[in-house]
Amino acid sequence: MIDLPLLTYVATMSVTPGPNNIMLAASGVNFGFRRTLPHMLGISAGHGVQVALVGAALAWVMSGLEVLHLPLVALGCGYLLWLAWRQARAGRPGAQGRARPLGFVGAALFQWVNPKAWMMVLNVAILFLPREAGWQAAARLALLCAAVNLPCIALWALAGDRLRHWLHRPAVLAAFNYTMAALLAATALWIAADEAMSMV
Repeated sequence: MIDLPLLTYVATMSVTPGPNNIMLAASGVNFGFRRTLPHMLGISAGHGVQVALVGAALAWVMSGLEVLHLPLVALGCGYLLWLAWRQARAGRPGAQGRARPLGFVGAALFQWVNPKAWMMVLNVAILFLPREAGWQAAARLALLCAAVNLPCIALWALAGDRLRHWLHRPAVLAAFNYTMAALLAATALWIAADEAMSMV
C-alpha cells in the first residue's frame, strides 16, 4: 500500500530549495543536464543509503545525535562555504577548462554533512518507520525515498540546463555563479548562526 503522507513529505523536501538543489541548478547551467547526471544520481543514492543506515540504527543514532550534531553542523557549513568558493570561481575567465561537475561519490558523501538531508532523513525514519522495524523495512523505505528524490532534484538540474542559452556571455554567467555562490554561503552562515543561537 502506498503511503501518501510519506511520498508527499519526501517529494516536498526533495524539491524545495536547499544546498543540493542550488548546486544542481548551478551545475545544469555550467555543465548541462547530461554532465550533471552523476551529481543527481549521487544525491539520490546517498540519500537512500543514509535513510537505510539511519533507519536500521535509529536507536544508536538518536543516542549519539547530540554528540554528532555540532561536528556535523561545522563540517556541513565548512563544506558549503568551500562549495560556494568553488561556485564563484566557476564563472571566471578560463575557469571552464578546469571546472568539473560534482561527481557521484562526492554528491553521495555530501548528504552526510548536509543539514537539510539530515533533517529529512531523521524525520522520515522517526515518522514513517515503525519502531520494531528491521533493516529490511529500512531498506524498502530507502529505495522509496531515493526513487521519489531523483525526479524532484532533476527539476533543478534541468532548470539550470535550460538557463544555459541565456547565460552564455561570460559576464552574465559570472553574475549567475556569484549569485549561486552567495546563496550557498548564506545557507552555511544561516545554519551556523542558528546553531550558535541555540547554544546561547
